[in-house]
Amino acid sequence: MTTAIAAPPKTKVQGVAGLPGRLRYRRRLPVVGILAWLAGLLFFFPVLWMFATGFKQEAQASTDPPTFLFAPTLDQYRAVLGRDFAPYFLNSLSASLISTVLAVALALPAAYALSLVRIPAWRDSLFFFISTKMLPPVAMILPLYVLATNLGVLDNVTMLAMVYTAMNLPIAVWMIRSFLMELPKEVLEAARLDGATRRTEMWRVIFPMIAPGLAATALICFIFAWNEFFFAVSLTATQAATVPVFLVGFITGEGLFWARLSAASTMAALPVILAGWAAQRWLVRGLSLGAVK
Repeated sequence: MTTAIAAPPKTKVQGVAGLPGRLRYRRRLPVVGILAWLAGLLFFFPVLWMFATGFKQEAQASTDPPTFLFAPTLDQYRAVLGRDFAPYFLNSLSASLISTVLAVALALPAAYALSLVRIPAWRDSLFFFISTKMLPPVAMILPLYVLATNLGVLDNVTMLAMVYTAMNLPIAVWMIRSFLMELPKEVLEAARLDGATRRTEMWRVIFPMIAPGLAATALICFIFAWNEFFFAVSLTATQAATVPVFLVGFITGEGLFWARLSAASTMAALPVILAGWAAQRWLVRGLSLGAVK
């Protein structure tokens, strides 16, 4: 009596379509990386062109077709510094720093009350904060101008800093509140069981945990204040004018000085770029706080 021996199952050779998902993902990585670099270069090209134009002569900056090969010169930077760039820079730096510190300092207790304490009608308070951003700036400039004139603070850096603080406060409250909402409740309960007061809880428990979020909030408030133009040009004249107002001076009846404007714009953007580069680790940690649990 013979028994049939079962033949081994035939194995089908897998093609490219049958590769494991991880291997297919690795094959797509170079393509994704190249596309990411192309997108980055596309967005960075205007900044690079502005930087390069600042080293050209005025005749080379407005040619058609554009001039790609040229002898770099520092004449435009000397001309910008010769127009008293330093006072405008210091005004922008003072107003931006003061408003950033005040916005974060005022937003922290407000966000704490709206997230961890849950005061009555906290939803209405949150909506009130964000609703102030819906008002067009042109609708606020007349009462602000009259108020500054009556108080004698027109064309003053302090007035500009107060306006920037009010402008950035709603954003700071919402951002800091989102960071506080992601804090582990067990840590706060343990601190309260150990007898920590609200002040101790704030400074020794909450503040170290949301420090990256505070850094991200401060950087965003600083950028918004640094780039603001409408209030600066409306509430200042000569004593407290900021860098954006200085840049407008290169648009004259004689024409637009492209090379000189590019040099001034590069100098104006440099502090924000350096601040973002120095705080990039804190910025990434702050913006991703609570994204992965």
